[in-house]
Amino acid sequence: MSTAAAGQTTSSRIYQFYQLTKPRVVSLIVFTAIIGMLLAVPGMVALQPFLAGTVGIALVAGAAAAMNCLVEQKIDAIMARTRARPLPLGQLNSMQTLIFASIVGGIGLAVLYFWVNALTMWLTLATFVGYAVIYTVILKPMTPQNIVIGGASGAMPPVLGWAAMTGEVTAEALTLFLIIFAWTPPHFWALALYRREEYAKAGVPMLPVTHGEKFTRLNVLLYTIILVACSVLPFAVKLSGLIYLVSALALGAGFMGYAIKIYRNYSDALARRTFRFSIIYLTALFAALLIDHYLRITL
Repeated sequence: MSTAAAGQTTSSRIYQFYQLTKPRVVSLIVFTAIIGMLLAVPGMVALQPFLAGTVGIALVAGAAAAMNCLVEQKIDAIMARTRARPLPLGQLNSMQTLIFASIVGGIGLAVLYFWVNALTMWLTLATFVGYAVIYTVILKPMTPQNIVIGGASGAMPPVLGWAAMTGEVTAEALTLFLIIFAWTPPHFWALALYRREEYAKAGVPMLPVTHGEKFTRLNVLLYTIILVACSVLPFAVKLSGLIYLVSALALGAGFMGYAIKIYRNYSDALARRTFRFSIIYLTALFAALLIDHYLRITL
């Protein structure tokens, strides 16, 4: 094999391992964790725990995603949105994935323990177990409430970021947790609605499969109402000011509009747009928190 061909093969293999980490999902996790770090302190953050915390959380999140790919490779092979992942395509095998996840996760936990603090490491480990084991292995194939209960793991990143900078978990950090916890069901159920046939074929008991489309649409609406209520909590606990409150209410009105439309006049195209908007919503909401935070400091 020529040097150029060998280099191309190596690059391709690195990219396959990179795909195991679900980079788009992890980027949102890291983003919310960083917001938690920045909100936790009144001024400039300490550089070491900030950088080490970001790297450590990203590595463990990537390892958890790889474990999810390992456990769900048969389901991934059935569903259109996941069948191009490395395991279903046979580009990587189970042992390679397990070793990769173990090494990456182990490095991430070590970084958090030695260069951040023990609390953040233990909370991150608990989050890993919650997602990779409790949600993926136990809850997802067992109950249609999988995404509600398992959503606790997905809601942890801002708490991890907060703990990385302060060494504790406060009420303010928990408000950030509650926002993502309430956001998760309408976000994923919008996806599950337009992917319901694939979930049924894969044997995954998502809510639209077990309880039907109409019941799921109602739950999307109800959880969106809960989400909008939770989104004003940072203002209520004085973590944010009026800039954030106005932003949260405006973004919440947009999400409510989608949820009401889904409930009244459903279509797969609308569910797809709702799913995409939900990602924009969470990103914009946390960005508004950050902007409000620094404007309050400077003004």
